Formats: sequence, C-alpha cells, structure tokens
Amino acid sequence: MPLIARPDLLPHNAPSGIEVFQITHEDVPASHIYMEAQIFTPDSKRFLLHRSAHAHGSDPEDPEHKYMICDLESRGELTPLTEEPAAKAPCVTPDGNEVYYFVDETGTGTGRLMLKRVSIDGTQRETVLVVEGTVGDSPYRFSRGYPISTISSDGKRIVYSGFLGDGRPETATWGFLTFDLESAAVTAHPLGGDWHNLHPQYSRSLDAPRSRDVLVQQNHGSVTALDGTVSRKLEALGADVHVIRDDGTNFRDMPWGRDGIERCQGHQCWIGRSDRAISSMNVAEPTCHPLIGAREAPESGHMGARIPAAYRNHLTRAFETPQFFHFATDIQGKRFITDYRNDDQLAVYVAQIPEKDGGVMEGFLRVAETHGTWESRAHAHPFLSPDGRKGFFNSNETGILQAYMIAGIGNA
Repeated sequence: MPLIARPDLLPHNAPSGIEVFQITHEDVPASHIYMEAQIFTPDSKRFLLHRSAHAHGSDPEDPEHKYMICDLESRGELTPLTEEPAAKAPCVTPDGNEVYYFVDETGTGTGRLMLKRVSIDGTQRETVLVVEGTVGDSPYRFSRGYPISTISSDGKRIVYSGFLGDGRPETATWGFLTFDLESAAVTAHPLGGDWHNLHPQYSRSLDAPRSRDVLVQQNHGSVTALDGTVSRKLEALGADVHVIRDDGTNFRDMPWGRDGIERCQGHQCWIGRSDRAISSMNVAEPTCHPLIGAREAPESGHMGARIPAAYRNHLTRAFETPQFFHFATDIQGKRFITDYRNDDQLAVYVAQIPEKDGGVMEGFLRVAETHGTWESRAHAHPFLSPDGRKGFFNSNETGILQAYMIAGIGNA
C-alpha cells in the first residue's frame, strides 16, 4: 500500500510545498528506528524502519518484528529485510549497498551474538561473525545489546554497546564492541557501571583520524548489578557526554551539563560531518530545554559546562524558554529538524544551522503536527534524509504507533 497523504497533520500556516504522508498503516505498531541511526542510503531514496516495534526498540521474542526497506521512489513501498525476531541495531553501509544487523540471543554470561550482512535488496545474506563465550582474548561476555549500532564513515568498523558481565563482580561493566569488518574481528572495550545508555555515534567526518571518533553518553550515578540490571539513580549533576576513539583510547569531554544549572537531557548528535555537536539541556529556572552546540575538549574530570575555554554556543538563545527534545541534522550540517513540545501539543520544526561559530539557528518553520502522545514508546524522534529534503517522525495519533514522512522541506 503506497503512502497515504495526511493534510490534516499540516499546520494551519504550513510553508508552501510541504506535505505530510503516513508511511505505515498495518494493525501492528510500526516505528522509525532512531534519530541518530544510520539507516538511509546516501542518495536519500531508501531507508530502514521496522514493524511490530516502538520508538525505543522491539521485543526480541516477537515473531511479528521485521526490519523493512522503504523505497521512496516507489511511493514508499515496504519490503521485509529480516525475518529473525531478535534482529536489532541495523546500519546501512556508507555506499548504501549493504545492511549490517545483529541477532542477539544473549543473556548474562550466556548465548551468542551474530553480526549479519545483507544486500540492500535482501539478497546475499551471510553471517559475518559470531560472538559466543568471551569476546576475543578478553574476560568479557556480551549481553543486553543497545537498540542501535553505528558504522564508521569509511565503512570499515561498527561499534555496538552493551553489558560485558558474566555474573562476577570483576566483569560487571558496560562498554562497547568494535567490529573490524575487513578482518571479521571484534574487540571489547569496558567503560564502567554507569555506561548503560551509551548512544554511540561515529563521527560522520571523512577525515581518517576523526572517522575513528565516537560520541558516547555516561549516566553518572547509575548502579549496575551483577546480572546487568540498572538502578537509574542519576547524580544531582546528571549525565555527561564524551568522545572516545573506537579502540577505547583518547577519551575527551564535551562541555555540556554538570554545572548545577543545566543537565544533559539525554539526546545529542554530530552536526553533519563537522567536528561540532548539539545537545539538548534541562534547565530548571526558567524551565526550558535549550540546544547547545559544542566541540570536544581535553579530558577534565567530567566538568561539563565548567570546562575552561571550551567552545559552547547557545543555538536557541533567540527563544525565551525553548523546548527542544529530539532532533537531527542533514549530512551537510546545514538543516535541522526537531520536535517541540508546548502545552502537550507536539509539533515538528525545521531550521537552518549557523555555518559560523557563535551564530544562532534561524528560519524555524513548523512543518507538521504529530497529534501524538508524549509517552516514551511513542516519541516522535524526528530526523532528516541525508539530503535534508524530507523529514520523518513517529506518532500514535491513529491509536497505534505508525511512521510518517514530511516532503517538500527542501523547498520551504
């Protein structure tokens, strides 16, 4: 069934040329994968989403769960790509020809993790690597894999995060695995007991050294039990964000949060292929959620916004009480998309990202009304196609979660 036009989800003053379409419409929930997931072909013509899923993942025992290819040149035709219920964390290769994904059959200290590869058209499926027992020559065993993975801009490595414990105190840590796709080898990199919500994101830079950098989140104060269960008790200063090389070295800090004024809200992303990134903040007085642009700084002991001389830029300072939560950029780092919550009304906006340091975001345009609820599993999680011409979001406005598209953004 092709895309369904949804003019009722257009704002009353929508820019000329903007259209909203419903992509999925089965009687099972469907969802986009995640804002920062690398799920598009570089020509912006095809991308991945999944059925029988929610905004933060899926049930590994659900036989209805499938990743689907959406072909925008064929009016949003959906074709199943996977059949394994435990399939998770897919990523499309930078050339758009293949998809890697994991089949996670692990438990604490047991089971196996399979890395699979399939052509974008669903042919030539193969198992690249099976992790069973300890990872390489490390003492760690992998379980509780994160809902998303991330692939380097040269297509040579994948980072995938999870729990590395086997029930013993000495292994009760979270961390990440780095898969070398050329040699089909994997290494484990432990980080600690409060790294359960890593949000790993490879730099999109084409520069060889920077392409090894991964943006990661640390939830300070969270306590992990021997089986990997987490008590989510954040410290008063909250989480912070770091950059780390994919071999576990060269740890750096991002100057966000932990100053007693702002707290990291829990979402951040690189600005296109640049060395700048954006994070949203929780601020108590006045209550707001601004967006702060930043660059990495040397490791400073988790000082966050207090890091001396670090580059920070309040991108939404033109708003008196900004309310930004989830967002993404195009690959050029010029266009921005975000949800905006006001009095329980959730809308999608696009804007222009300043090219120069110190600028503010401009040209905010309201391009869709989600009419959805704010519950976690139904988050809108908007993102853009690589070329910035189309936007995507989730909504449960029909009574069941579905995936939507906003067309015409490039003309707005």
